[in-house]
Amino acid sequence: MDLKSRIQGLANEKHITLAELERITGISNGQIRRWDKSSPKADNLKKVADYFGVTTDYLLGRETQNSPDWATEDDKIDLDKWLQSNVPMVFQGMDMDDETKIKVRAFLEGVFWEDKQKHRNDDNKK
Repeated sequence: MDLKSRIQGLANEKHITLAELERITGISNGQIRRWDKSSPKADNLKKVADYFGVTTDYLLGRETQNSPDWATEDDKIDLDKWLQSNVPMVFQGMDMDDETKIKVRAFLEGVFWEDKQKHRNDDNKK
């Protein structure tokens, strides 16, 4: 999944358009649509990541690089969807700092891959 698709998916989950996202974050009109052909400015990427409560590495697709060799692209997409739907990344009403978010995400990724492997093994036994 590329950067623009990942952002589009997050926007869809929040029921906003890319144009609305650009207005909310102060990014020039039409910029995000061009990110599939050109690289965004770091500060604009950070604005989008901050808005969605994710890391810039997540937007760039770099946080799933520790996936197992057997993981398919669909498995990785499943992980991303699962993390987005299950991890608001707040504790006692306060946002976690980026370092803590990375640790929590890494832990949850481990649990996800372990469970996925278990189910894969169970399916192979049948």
